[in-house]
Amino acid sequence: MKIITDKQELQNITKNTTKTVGFVPTMGALHEGHISLIKKAREENELIIVSIFVNPTQFLAGEDFAKYPKRDEADKKICKLAGVDILFMPNITMMYGKDEVTIKAPDIRGFVLDGFKRPGHFDGVLQIVLKLFNLARPTNAYFGRKDAQQVILIKQMVNNLFLPINIVDCPLIRGDNGLALSSRNAYLSQEEKEEALKISQSLQDATKLIVTGNLNITEIKKMMMKTLDGIDVEYIEIVSRELLQMQQIELKNTIILVAVKIGSTRLIDNIWI
Repeated sequence: MKIITDKQELQNITKNTTKTVGFVPTMGALHEGHISLIKKAREENELIIVSIFVNPTQFLAGEDFAKYPKRDEADKKICKLAGVDILFMPNITMMYGKDEVTIKAPDIRGFVLDGFKRPGHFDGVLQIVLKLFNLARPTNAYFGRKDAQQVILIKQMVNNLFLPINIVDCPLIRGDNGLALSSRNAYLSQEEKEEALKISQSLQDATKLIVTGNLNITEIKKMMMKTLDGIDVEYIEIVSRELLQMQQIELKNTIILVAVKIGSTRLIDNIWI
């Protein structure tokens, strides 16, 4: 595995390769969810690139940029064991200059759900992903469905800007206890982890209700709120896979999304119906 910290070195490699490139952008603190993306990329491509970069432009004032988990040595070992060919680990000055050209998230889908709660967040996400795409020049890029809105907006960016990249969205990975894997889970105490299990339980309860034939969004949300009793719920939303409002659940076209705070930690989860 080759570790690269210089953007020009990475660009020199990718602009001259004839291999299919699988790319997995991350912010580090890698877990089984990230590993599943890397494995999928390894199965489908000849050259595998993973980036680790904690992107400052997607954090709002008062969020956890300064304390975001960093485990560089462990991440390097994980990548090597997973069969990564190139690990790209730039610093902030490498990726950003002064008076930057910026990119703006779409007016509707970029400003609902997390875009509403975290205004400007997706501007920063799309900006860094576009930069990384231009360096890695991937054939296929891999993103987890846990960040559902993110992957939907990245697909839109690729489509709107005519980028020759195939976006592969991969299943959300959960621990044995059902908790969605997230780098931010490291912030949780044992007691908070137990409390966080209500999140996946609420989604399971919603699924059971839908399986019985109940497609009423209001009733499903009400039931989920009951399961999440005692937790600071930011939102429960049920939308189409285009992030649009619906009158009722539509099978194979619905995402149920939850955002909560457990202590000081913000967690998101979802299920695709």
